[in-house]
Amino acid sequence: MNLLFVGDIVGRPGRNALKEHIYGLLESLRIDFVVVNAENAAGGFGITEKAVMELFSHGVHVLTSGNHIWDKKEAEPILANTDNIIRPLNYAPGVPGRGSVVYDLPGRFKVGVINLQGRVFMPLSDCPFRAVEAEVKRISAETDIIVVDFHAEATSEKLAMGWFLDGKVSAVIGTHTHVQTADERVLPGGTAYITDVGMTGPTDSVIGVKVQQVMHRFLLQTPSRFEVAKKGPTVMSAVVVAIDESTGRATDIKRLSLKHTP
Repeated sequence: MNLLFVGDIVGRPGRNALKEHIYGLLESLRIDFVVVNAENAAGGFGITEKAVMELFSHGVHVLTSGNHIWDKKEAEPILANTDNIIRPLNYAPGVPGRGSVVYDLPGRFKVGVINLQGRVFMPLSDCPFRAVEAEVKRISAETDIIVVDFHAEATSEKLAMGWFLDGKVSAVIGTHTHVQTADERVLPGGTAYITDVGMTGPTDSVIGVKVQQVMHRFLLQTPSRFEVAKKGPTVMSAVVVAIDESTGRATDIKRLSLKHTP
């Protein structure tokens, strides 16, 4: 099977970039399953019902997220009532939503998707390594195909997670930094890995935000409003992972960076 994982959608430019490219990819690359990180899909911060329904309308199967999933209040009922929109697994018990899902494509296969959040330079959370170890064991009883979105800042933490899960899951895909890395590979145990898949959004920006607003913050160190950069070219950052359905092991991972100038 071929799995398409699309990096962090940033606002309307990101949603438009996904729409621009995904249908061609589904056909040309024979994509069977689509996972998208959507934590910044609505105005660059959080999710709304309208934004997630738009993403699902383009053939997306599962939406993952990260620390910004809570930026809009309506996220809580969405997470509580939608099985295939997940938040990081390693939040404290009682937090709304779920940290994983097993998605059943009837007559074909099941795909387990797990969302994690790092702890280095990130908001406080429980240990992602201990949390995922137990969750992989549970999901493995249903399917060998398991994909992990590790939403984290530090490269070292992401690499450690890749090696920790090598041979136990199909892929460990890094998100959060919005800058695509060039270290995609299949680890010795058959787990596809990339430190960060990158963002899907405006390229004339600072990780999706208007340049002047970010410069103001760095130069003056005073609070300033952040808004999505809405003009100019966009990029869709993604990876395609080839997975052996009989074993759950990855056989290949390819990096995609698809640009579009309106």
